[in-house]
Amino acid sequence: MTSNKKHIWDERNNIKRLLKVFFTICVVLFAADLVVDKQTHMPWEEWPGFYAMYGLVACVVLVLVSKYILRPLMMRDENYYE
Repeated sequence: MTSNKKHIWDERNNIKRLLKVFFTICVVLFAADLVVDKQTHMPWEEWPGFYAMYGLVACVVLVLVSKYILRPLMMRDENYYE
């Protein structure tokens, strides 16, 4: 049974609206990072947007490690279960 029911994410305008909200939140959080006084331990933690870039780099490294290192180790042959 296939459903022809339209969902909220099927319309392009809803996706554009969601992206606008997402990017607005990102800009507001970055602006707050410039204004809020932080308790830092290392000098690079004072850089604006440090934790955002740290999170982005960590996520990219995690995806690349899982794709190019872990996947070949865990992958089985096509006929493994036969």
